[in-house]
Amino acid sequence: MQALIATYYRFHHWLFTKAKHLSGIPPLLFRILLFFPLYEAGIRKFANFEDTAAWFGNPEWGLGLPFPEVMTFLAASAETVGAVLILVGFATRWAAIPLMITMIVAAVTVHWDNGWFAIAQSADPDVASRLNKGRELLQEHGNYDWLTGKGSFVILQNGIEFAATYFIMLFSLLISGGGKYFSIDYWLNKAFAKHETELSYQ
Repeated sequence: MQALIATYYRFHHWLFTKAKHLSGIPPLLFRILLFFPLYEAGIRKFANFEDTAAWFGNPEWGLGLPFPEVMTFLAASAETVGAVLILVGFATRWAAIPLMITMIVAAVTVHWDNGWFAIAQSADPDVASRLNKGRELLQEHGNYDWLTGKGSFVILQNGIEFAATYFIMLFSLLISGGGKYFSIDYWLNKAFAKHETELSYQ
């Protein structure tokens, strides 16, 4: 048994030591994946600035946040500018911070009361009955094939799932940085380290 464990450990050590040079790939994938939803959300807020500010500020049918115009500008700026900075890997850690705050605010003010899932789970009997009824109505009174041509009919639960997922990915980038692949931070840090080394020999 001990020999088997030792063999496993040696294999594990050899395999993941070889894989160390791939450590820059997860941050790169996170940066690419985060760019699209964050940038799109920011651009949408800017394009519908007045409506978004009204929703941010209204306490009856909106979020009831103070200074809604300022909050809208800050959220939209964090998402658009932050998304671009994260994509190119420039000031990645600093860009992640306001975006993490944005995700927390979104989760608490918009999604918290809706539970975890972004899309209601069809395994829930209540959700399944609503989905079936909706499909029946669409099939009877609408062009169901056209309506579902870009995706299945679902019930939006609008829970914290996406906000929490993006927060975790941003937190990972805050800790790890943008990685070494296609990252401006990596090349700037490398150039700075070289410059510091040269100065130490003078």
